[in-house]
Amino acid sequence: MQEMSYLQDNSKVEALTKAVLISILGVAIVLSNLLIIATYANFKGPTEVINYYLLSLAIADLLCGLLVVPFSVYPALTGEWMYGDIVCRFTGYLEVTLWAVSVYTFMWISVDRYLAVRKPLRYETVQTKTRCQCWMVFTWISAALLCCPPILGYSMPIENNMTHICMLDWGNMAAYSATLAILVLGPSLISIVHNYGYIFVMMRKIRSGEPIHDKEYATALAENLSNPSHMMSFALVFAFWVSWLPWILLRLYEVVTGDVIQSTLINFAVVWIGILNSFWKILIMTSMSPQFRIALRVFCLTICCKTKGRLQAELIGLDPDD
Repeated sequence: MQEMSYLQDNSKVEALTKAVLISILGVAIVLSNLLIIATYANFKGPTEVINYYLLSLAIADLLCGLLVVPFSVYPALTGEWMYGDIVCRFTGYLEVTLWAVSVYTFMWISVDRYLAVRKPLRYETVQTKTRCQCWMVFTWISAALLCCPPILGYSMPIENNMTHICMLDWGNMAAYSATLAILVLGPSLISIVHNYGYIFVMMRKIRSGEPIHDKEYATALAENLSNPSHMMSFALVFAFWVSWLPWILLRLYEVVTGDVIQSTLINFAVVWIGILNSFWKILIMTSMSPQFRIALRVFCLTICCKTKGRLQAELIGLDPDD
C-alpha cells in the first residue's frame, strides 16, 4: 500500500510539473512574440525587407502559443483530453500548418540573404517590400491548403498521452504524407544549405583579401556582408532545426527499427524542446540584431514617453551599433 501511494504521489507531482512547464512555456511564447510584433509595428524608421519574414515567424509562433499550447495544460494535469475530436483535429492541423509556414519562411529568409550577397548592387530592386509581402501571403495560403486534407476527415485525430498534444494520424495516408514532406522539406533544406553555404564562402573570400576586379561590386558586397542580419538569420534557422532535431531523430529511429519508444519522459521532452523554439527567437534577435534593439528601445520609449518629439529625438540619436 505504501509503495502504491508513493507511485501515485510521484505521478501527481510529475503531472503537475508538466502542466506548470507547459503553462510557463505558453506564456513565454505569447509574450515574446507579441513583443516582436508590437516592436516592428511601432517602428517608423528605416527597416530591412527581412523584417517582414521575421513578422511572419512571430505570427506563426504567436498562434502556436495561443491556439496549440494552452490545450495541453489540462491533459498534462489529468492525463485525459476533454475538448473533443473537433478541437483535437483543429490543433493537430494548426501544428502542421504553422510548422510548414516556419520552414517555408526560413527558406525565403535564406533566399533574401543570398540575393543581398549575390546581387548587392541590385538587391533593393529585386527584393522589394511588396514582393516579400506577396511571398508571405503565398506561403501562408500554400501551407494551409497543403495540410488541409487530414482535417477534412481523411484521418483521425490522435491525442498523445505522453506528449499531451493532439496530432493527426498521417500513417494511414503514407503517400500523401511523403509527398507533403518532400514539398515542404525538400525546397527549404536545399535552399538553406545552398544559400548560407554561398554566403559563408563569400565571407571567407572577403576576409582573406581575395581580389575582386569590379570595385563598385566589391564595395557593395563588403557592405552587405557586414550586415548583422546574415548571422542573425542563420542563428534563427540553426536554432529551429536544433530544437526539432531530437524529435526528428526519434521518429526516424522508430521508422527504421520499428521499435516504438515508450518512455514518457523522452517523448515529452523531444516534442516540447521543439516547441520551445518559438521562444528562442526574441533572445537571438535581441542579442544579434542592432536594428531590433533600436526598434525595441523605441517601443519602450513609446510606452513610457508621452511626447512624440522626445521619441523622435531618441530615435535619431540612437547608435545602430549600440
